[in-house]
Formats: sequence, C-alpha cells, structure tokens
Amino acid sequence: MTRAGARLVILGLSALAAGCASTPPAARDEPTRAETAAAYNLQLGVAYLQQGNLALAKEKLDRAMKHNPRDATVHGALALLNEKLGNVADADRYYRSALRLAPRNPDLTNNYAVFLCRTGRVEEGVRRFAEATRNPLYRTPWRAYANAGVCLRGAKRYDEAAANLQQAQRLRPDDAETAFQLGELELERGRPVAAREIVERHLDAFPATPELLWVGARAARGQNDRLAEERFLRRLQRDFPDSPQARAAQSSTRAEGGVR
Repeated sequence: MTRAGARLVILGLSALAAGCASTPPAARDEPTRAETAAAYNLQLGVAYLQQGNLALAKEKLDRAMKHNPRDATVHGALALLNEKLGNVADADRYYRSALRLAPRNPDLTNNYAVFLCRTGRVEEGVRRFAEATRNPLYRTPWRAYANAGVCLRGAKRYDEAAANLQQAQRLRPDDAETAFQLGELELERGRPVAAREIVERHLDAFPATPELLWVGARAARGQNDRLAEERFLRRLQRDFPDSPQARAAQSSTRAEGGVR
C-alpha cells in the first residue's frame, strides 16, 4: 500500500464492542459466569491493545476466547491484535470467524475491509466496504465510503477513489479527513486548483486542521500563487506550531534558503 493506506479508519474497539455483542442465548437475559468473565477480559484486552501492550492484550484476549469462543467481538479484537503483531494469516482467520458469528455487523465488515486493503487485496476490500454502506444498521456509512476512497487512491484508481470520497463528503461534509484525502488526491492527479478549492471550501465552513492547511499551501505553490502559499503557511505555524506539517514547512523553507 502507498502512504494513503495509512489513513484507513478502523473503528475504535469500544465502538466495535458496543455494536457486536456475543450472540444472545434464546429466552435468557442474564449472562452466564463465563460470558461475564469473557466480557471482563475483553475489556482489559482492548485497553492493553489501545495502550500498545500487545503481550498483555494477547493474554487477556486469549482468556476471553476461552470463556466465550462464540463472542464475535473477541474474534474481532484478536484479529486487530494479530494484525499489529504482523500475523497476517491469523488476523484474516479471526476476521472471518468474527463475521461468521456476526455476519450483519457493519463495523466488523469495515474493519475487515481495511485489513484487506492494507494487505493488497483491493478488490475484495472495496466489495466489503460497499457491503457495509448498504447495511441499514450502519450508523457511520460515510466512513466506509471514505475508506474505500483511500483504498482506491492507494491503488491509483483515482476516478473511483474520488467518487467514494465525494459520497463520504456528501454524507458528512464536516469531516476534515475526507477533505484532506480529496485534496491529496487532486494533488496526486496534478490538479492544484481543484485541491485548493476543496481546502478553501472546507475552511470556509469548518475548523482548520494542519493537514488541510499543508495541502492548501502545496496547492497554492502548484499554482505559483506565492501570497496564498505564505498565507496558508503562516496560519499553519500560528495555529499548529508543533504539528508534523509545520515542521515539514519549516524544513522546506530552510531548504529553499529561508523565508521569502
């Protein structure tokens, strides 16, 4: 995958857990002791996974699996853990078992699609994203459209990528990440005018981000509009001085011989 692939959005594990409880037994409201133990270990495993403590995350998630092997959330969390560990085959196996247990869970479908795109299986990933967007239970379908756009952008299928990102933007016009991805896409296509229009349209209505200001500065440079470029850069340095984009701008300026 290209750099674009790094911006694919996996749903937070807490949101995934909320939407993907284990299959409830018929005519029984109270969880068993095993289910309670599984939920407790899942919670701990997710917390350790978010903290980057993969060894403890594995210990707790393995315990959760032992207590309740039919909890799709546990399988989904183990898939994410194995992906972080670089165990691609095991991650794929856990994603598939999670979806067998909860085939209509759109968050799991989105996360599996992200995994497929990260591992170069673009066609299958895009199909899974489309499946998520068609699910009436999905509360954030714009995420799947945005992710499909990023996936297709990484594969340099720019027209398809733009169509998906534009649909995401129609559903969630305030999302800065989608605007950023569209701006980057237009820069990759050699269209700085379109990239700048995307940035300025977003900034007219919603808060700035360092990513969008950096796209705007590079788009203005592509238009040879030095005043606009410096305007974007000044705002970047003023509002986000510690951001990677501000540091990149400073390095670029030094390399060119100082501030113009």
